[in-house]
Amino acid sequence: MGGWSVSGPFPIPDERTSAVLAVHDLEIRVGARTLMSEVSFRVSDGDKIGLVGRNGAGKTTLTKVLAGDLLPADGKVERSGELGYLPQDPRSGDPEMLARTRILDARGLGTLALQMQEASMQMGDADEKVAAKAMRRYGNLMERFEALGGYTAESEAASIAHNLSLPDRILDQPLKTLSGGQRRRIELARILFSDAQTMILDEPTNHLDADSVVWLREFLKNYKGGLIVISHDVELVGETVNRVFYLDAMRQVIDVYNMNWKNYLRQRVADEERRKKERVNIEKKATALQLQAARFGAKASKAAAAHQMVARAEKMLSGLEEVRQEDRVAKLRFPKPAPCGKTPLMAKNLSKSYGSLEIFTDVDLAIDRGSKVVVLGLNGAGKTTLLRILAGVDKADTGVIEPGHGLKIGYYAQEHENLDVNRSVLDNMMSAAPDINATEARKVLGSFLFTGDDVLKPAGVLSGGEKTRLSLATLVVSSANMLLLDEPTNNLDPASREEILGALAHYEGAVVLVSHDEGAVQALNPERVLILPDGVEDIWGRDYVDLITLA
Repeated sequence: MGGWSVSGPFPIPDERTSAVLAVHDLEIRVGARTLMSEVSFRVSDGDKIGLVGRNGAGKTTLTKVLAGDLLPADGKVERSGELGYLPQDPRSGDPEMLARTRILDARGLGTLALQMQEASMQMGDADEKVAAKAMRRYGNLMERFEALGGYTAESEAASIAHNLSLPDRILDQPLKTLSGGQRRRIELARILFSDAQTMILDEPTNHLDADSVVWLREFLKNYKGGLIVISHDVELVGETVNRVFYLDAMRQVIDVYNMNWKNYLRQRVADEERRKKERVNIEKKATALQLQAARFGAKASKAAAAHQMVARAEKMLSGLEEVRQEDRVAKLRFPKPAPCGKTPLMAKNLSKSYGSLEIFTDVDLAIDRGSKVVVLGLNGAGKTTLLRILAGVDKADTGVIEPGHGLKIGYYAQEHENLDVNRSVLDNMMSAAPDINATEARKVLGSFLFTGDDVLKPAGVLSGGEKTRLSLATLVVSSANMLLLDEPTNNLDPASREEILGALAHYEGAVVLVSHDEGAVQALNPERVLILPDGVEDIWGRDYVDLITLA
């Protein structure tokens, strides 16, 4: 019952035909802001929907409402069958539970397997009564286990875990010992294994290596239930999606495109052109009516006709749809670094373990002023753990951190743990830089697309992309001379990602970067690479580029 053997292809959910989600007159609000209203749609088996829209438009909030984690302001959501929901930052599950049990419990098998293991041991007890009771219990448990799919289902779960790069050494660890990326892959494996009739996946490719992303695309292509996916992986949506829901933040509606991704991109451009032409024509007609009304208004005998013309013109203009504005992009420039010594940070003999799981040992590191270092390694090699230790968030089991003269660290946490989710956007900003006042903080937040009452929202209600922008905004006001960046391009739309890459390329301070994004590493143009878990340091070369996506 301990390890899993990896088998070949596994069963796909049976063909189904009924609607799995029905949404009626939905209205979603965040504080005083309306994200969408009067939204209705149905999701049926075989529908693979790409949910798109700019960062902050409400995509993540909508998925939480659809999954039942949030209540809408108005309207209703009808769900049929089991629903599997992968949020951007999953924190579900008993922290003491083994990762393997967490996955298997999606079909009720994990806890049963542990109980069978326990009964099996008791069957060898010297006390015959205890042994006999254990034997009866084992038989009952085995019946239930086999009724739920038994060893065939267990083999299927093993195959999914293997394809998501989850080896036995991770599966046999309690959830509390795993990194954020490992936890997310465990939750993804659990949902894919669950045989849910509906899946809602928010950025499912985050923390996946290249092979796992390719495998996931194939899995989703063959999935027979209803799927809603938010993803900045263009290849994934391009290969899997057969409907697109565009959440228009300006018009507070969802535009439904019943077509694949390639056709959607063409149709969206055509729709924008049509709207613009319609607007120009209607504005011309309304202007002509207003001019005619102005001429008639001078004559008392034609005042009533003039009034009717003005009313008609106003009605025409009020009926115009808002032209979809180009998505705004956060304007990002990292701070001019505060002065510091030649080597602002050194680390010697660092090691870290979680229980019996050794992460890394004997890691030495010296970061010079203005130097650029990229940390590479397979998932679970300790990249995030190392950055947390360098940032002072976690302690190493052995070794020392030696801060140099003038060191000022700016830490971007992959899971946004640096944000206080109970405090507002503005409060988080002010605490990151106590020297700035509220007006200055609002100005910087505005450049990161937080305007008006947005700055008063609790950080906990922000989407993944919005949390990324807020975390980056706190770095901008920090005057840090060393940035520790853990997957800074996750959850960002392509335009915002380009801004980050530009900022990385021009930053004058030191950077230690962890990223699966090849473009981010190339923008940094690192001088050195640190490879974990062995702690090997080398001069950066083109040979290491392939390791980025493989990791």
